[in-house]
Amino acid sequence: MTKLLSSVLVSAALLLGACGQNSAQPEPKTDADATNADGRVYRVAMNAAFAPFESVDSEGNIVGFDVDIVKAMAEAGNFKVTFVNTPWEGIFETLRRGDNDILAATVTITDERKQIMDFSDPYFEINQVILVPKGQNIQSPEDLKKLAKVAVTIGTSADTVAQKILGATSDKIARFESLPLVLKEVETGGAQAAISDNAVVENYVKNNGDKGFTIIETDLFEKEHYGMAVRKGDTETRDMLNAALKKIQENGEYDRVYNSYFAK
Repeated sequence: MTKLLSSVLVSAALLLGACGQNSAQPEPKTDADATNADGRVYRVAMNAAFAPFESVDSEGNIVGFDVDIVKAMAEAGNFKVTFVNTPWEGIFETLRRGDNDILAATVTITDERKQIMDFSDPYFEINQVILVPKGQNIQSPEDLKKLAKVAVTIGTSADTVAQKILGATSDKIARFESLPLVLKEVETGGAQAAISDNAVVENYVKNNGDKGFTIIETDLFEKEHYGMAVRKGDTETRDMLNAALKKIQENGEYDRVYNSYFAK
C-alpha cells in the first residue's frame, strides 16, 4: 500500500488526502493475548484491504504476511499485540492521537513521513508497477498520459508516483480509499490502468487470472521499503520492534513467513 504522508496529509490524499470513495470496512476479530499483570498490549493498526499483507478472512480475522510477521516478532520479543482494522484514510492520525501504538500497514518509509512519525528498520522491499488490461498499449509510465483515468489508492506511494507522471492536480488520477476499489475500477473500465505495489498487484493477478491483466514493471520507479510506524519520539517501541525484527531475521522465522507468501 506504499500504503505517503498523503494518507495522513492526504490520507490516504495521499496515504493522507482524500478524494476517493468511502467504503465501510468490516470489523474483524482481534486476536490479542490476554493482558497479564505486567503486560502491555500494543494496538497494531492495519488496513485489511491489501492482500496478501493484510485482509479479512471468512471468519472475520485479520490475516496476511504483516500479521504473521508481527506475531512472530511479538513472540520473539515477548510482547503482546492486538490488531485493529483501520481505514487507510486517517490511519496515520490514529497513531498521532494515541488510538493505536504501531502501524503495520504496508507503510512506505519516506522522508516526509519521518517528520511526523518514527519507523522501525525496513521489513519489506517493494516497487510500484502498472496494471493494465491485456491489449492496452502501455509500455512505460509516460504512456499513462495518453489514458483517460489512472486509478490509485489515495495517499499512497502510488498516488505520489501518479502525481509525478501526470501532475499533482491532474484530473486523470482517480483516487480510491482502498485497493479493491482501485482494481474494480480497472476491471469495469472506469480506469484504463492502476498503479500499486508489485507484491499486491502480483497477488491480485495470480488470483484473478481470468480477468486478463498485464503487469508493467519499470526501472523508472524507485525501490521502496515498508517499515512499522510508531509515534514520533516513541523510541522505546521502535527499539523493541527493531530488536524483535532482528531476532526473527536471524532465527529463520522471517524467511519462513516470507516464503509461505511469496516463494515462487
